Amino acid sequence: MSGLQADPDSSEEPKPGKAKSEFRNYTEGKLIDRVYNTYLLMHTHQTVEFVRRKSAQYGSCSLRRMSVMEALELLDQLVDESDPDVDFPNSFHAFQTAEGIRRAHPDKDWFHLVGLLHDLGKVLVLFGEPQVSGEGARGGPPEEPGCCDPPVPPQWAVVGDTFPVGCKVQKSVVYGDSTFHDNPDTKDPRYSTECGMYQPGCGLDNVLMSWGHDEYMYQVMKFNKFALPKEAFYMVRFHSFYPWHAHGDYGHLCSEEDQRMLPWVRELNKFDLYTKQEELPDVQQLRAYYQGLIDKYCPGQLCW
Repeated sequence: MSGLQADPDSSEEPKPGKAKSEFRNYTEGKLIDRVYNTYLLMHTHQTVEFVRRKSAQYGSCSLRRMSVMEALELLDQLVDESDPDVDFPNSFHAFQTAEGIRRAHPDKDWFHLVGLLHDLGKVLVLFGEPQVSGEGARGGPPEEPGCCDPPVPPQWAVVGDTFPVGCKVQKSVVYGDSTFHDNPDTKDPRYSTECGMYQPGCGLDNVLMSWGHDEYMYQVMKFNKFALPKEAFYMVRFHSFYPWHAHGDYGHLCSEEDQRMLPWVRELNKFDLYTKQEELPDVQQLRAYYQGLIDKYCPGQLCW
């Protein structure tokens, strides 16, 4: 499918259930301890070596076969432990985001589907046996590198904001000033400069991002040849890269193509963030419409 205009041309803003300034509050709230612990583990263990290992482990999309709707149903079991705004299953968030985009962009059905797909990579947490809280499940450190990696990754290796590994951590990374002290890469001179192991302007396609649901879902979409425009793949791949699209950091690594895509990532972000509310959508009423989009752009049993 051919590329689209650089400006997504939004005609309607999402109407959040609370003030926009109240979203992404990482300093206080009833969920803050859970959120902080998730980021502490993420920022301790997400290294260049870890990301390369996870990319090799999951990039072949050989874990199982299932449809998009079956994957969405799996997310009924997942509450994102990195999210300070909601405490309900991620499947509802997928439909909230998609419906917000559908209202604002009624003529872009592929974009409605992106809203539904954007967090679907979080199913990684649910592959295998159901998790229980405790060491080695949601909170424990990773196994030693190699064949002993657990088949079900903990949430810190799947959810949350992403950031480049292999270069200096920027101040806008969530809890960046208090959670990286035990990350070995921060003590490696190869990775301690602004560019680290990269060249200026190399493009985000050539940057190793912390491993998570963004990159995994992008690989699933690419492997299964989703019939979506390039903008869709890009939004899914980088929608959690808040230090870049929300705070303007890491621009020295970006290419002209990244800058062209930035308005699309920001457009998705508005609906990803500001459609979160406690009033949950009637999923059964919406299923037929979105099944039609799935059948059009990514039908059948897919490789995950």
